[in-house]
Amino acid sequence: MTVVDDIKERLDIVEIVEQTVKLRRTGKNYIGFCPFHSNTRTPAFVVFPETQTWRCFGQCNEGGDLFGYMMKREGWDFNEALRQLAARAGVTLTQQNPETEASVQSQQKLSAVLEAAAGFYREQMLTSPAGKKTLDYLHKRGLSDETIKIWGLGYAPAGWTTLLDYLRQKNYETGMLIAAGLLTERDDGSLHDRFRERLMFPIRGPYGQLAGFGGRTLEPDGIPKYLNSPATDVFDKGRLLYGLDQARKSIRSLNQAVIVEGYMDVIGLHQAGFTNAVSPMGTALTEDQFRLLKRLTRNVVLALDPDAAGQNATLRGLETARKAMDQESEIHFDSRGLMRVEQRINADIRVTALPGLQDPDEIVLENPEAWKQIIAKAKPVVVHVMETLAIGKDLNDAKVKRDIAAQVMPLIDDVGDSVEREAYRQQLAGFLRVDERSLKSARSGPAHSRRKKIESDQADVIPADMLSKPAQKNQMLERYLLHDLFLEPEGLFRLNKTLCNLELDPITESDFQNADTLAGYHLIAESLRQVDYTPSDFVEARLTSALEFEENPSFVEERHMITREKRDQHQVRAVVRMRLNRLEDRLEEIKFLQSDAVESKTYTEEEVQFLYLELLQKRRRLDAAMLAPEAGGSTRVRVASSIKSKSRDKA
Repeated sequence: MTVVDDIKERLDIVEIVEQTVKLRRTGKNYIGFCPFHSNTRTPAFVVFPETQTWRCFGQCNEGGDLFGYMMKREGWDFNEALRQLAARAGVTLTQQNPETEASVQSQQKLSAVLEAAAGFYREQMLTSPAGKKTLDYLHKRGLSDETIKIWGLGYAPAGWTTLLDYLRQKNYETGMLIAAGLLTERDDGSLHDRFRERLMFPIRGPYGQLAGFGGRTLEPDGIPKYLNSPATDVFDKGRLLYGLDQARKSIRSLNQAVIVEGYMDVIGLHQAGFTNAVSPMGTALTEDQFRLLKRLTRNVVLALDPDAAGQNATLRGLETARKAMDQESEIHFDSRGLMRVEQRINADIRVTALPGLQDPDEIVLENPEAWKQIIAKAKPVVVHVMETLAIGKDLNDAKVKRDIAAQVMPLIDDVGDSVEREAYRQQLAGFLRVDERSLKSARSGPAHSRRKKIESDQADVIPADMLSKPAQKNQMLERYLLHDLFLEPEGLFRLNKTLCNLELDPITESDFQNADTLAGYHLIAESLRQVDYTPSDFVEARLTSALEFEENPSFVEERHMITREKRDQHQVRAVVRMRLNRLEDRLEEIKFLQSDAVESKTYTEEEVQFLYLELLQKRRRLDAAMLAPEAGGSTRVRVASSIKSKSRDKA
């Protein structure tokens, strides 16, 4: 759920509109005089509670959602509407007050200092004799000069104040160097460089801003092996994933993130073309790190080290993922036909089995195809945990069986699909050689307790009308289309060309009924008009959390398994379906105009009939387009001739 969804869930459009417009209920809907143009005789403004939308059938002939209404009424842009409605709904947003603006400026200064340090470390690796040894080490690990440059790798020299002296010459204040985590202060107040005689890995935030460094000693007895920047205003290790700035686009397009152990694993995989890899930098995975990923994908593969420590880290990571990944409600009916809600994890988490003691970068350097197969064979989390917990245990021991079941059953309970849950229960029962009924009767643990709490908090039984608040039909399609175009804004040109070939109008603002998706469309259009950046970089830099839409339309296959041609067809189908859905809404609205519940009709019967026939003709054109090969259909249809023929028949 996005922040926009959260706001819409908490606010009712009828209550908002009634603050300034006198509405009268007619059947399921509300009608009143439009606040956007002068009219006092004929009520032409309708609010539809079922879809949480509004429309003016008079002079305006406009409509939209809650955000669109407030933007039009108050003259706000989308961001201002987001701030105002979030405050009204009690949804917390990051406010840009003078304090936070000062904080942003301070963080930008820290990043600039860190960039200067990164340049120094890189120069030292390329020009100093000790740095040359570090460069040779990277070459031996299989990294190319281009890869080393892309990732900004460098070398921190042995001197105690080499970096300090260099940055002072560049007029950087000592206090800023301390704040950036580049210096360490002794008890006597003297300062020295934090990183010395180390291979340096710049660590960047999700959007590329430099946050800190990881330094690796190349000495066999060097302690510690890895040294990271201390916690600063820009560096919080638990809130960063190494390589995410480079992997964002790939994670989105492949709809999968692979989590590996360390810096070299990420770099080696990216060099080999597996650019969806990131790393928690050797620490336990945190909820914040999973939240960074869930905006991009809900498909996560854990590929941590195969040793005991790695296995334990994997199990801890799985528990963290269960807490961090959003839960979604699943409705059940009891014996009395009453509804109940249970929560299921909304993610697919899998675990790989790395061969021997090889690291991912070693595997991919030796045989890239082997890595591809390892990821493809990643096991579902339930199976992995089941097998891992059984290693070295006596499965004939009843207590061992009980302990394994107690840890695995909460994972099974979190599986979203009921068929999968049942299959896993059967698999666990077979694995432990126990009756499946004993597992069901012994359900316990966090997942079961959480659902019990949810059920009790909601008085055990939830009325059906409270669970069936309808969402806008087109919202999913609009977000799917924009998700695709965010990845490749230039795809809008191909899409419009195809629509033209089908004798349909190009994409315009009118295709987006929701204010957030309309703002997303404006961002894409702006990216294609400007000339200073590539469109995708322009979008990436300006994409806010309110616009980072997830995709999950039922008719779309896994993105990484289809060709560009197929993706283009899906986009065309999305547009056609959006327009068909909108036509259906308009037809329903016209039926509303014709109903006896409306005493003062905005249109005459003849005008309503004309509108109805006009919409039916548009629907025939869209139905024909849906059958065309460009939309993935099997029949080539000449739309114009079909429409003319049917029009003659109608006449």
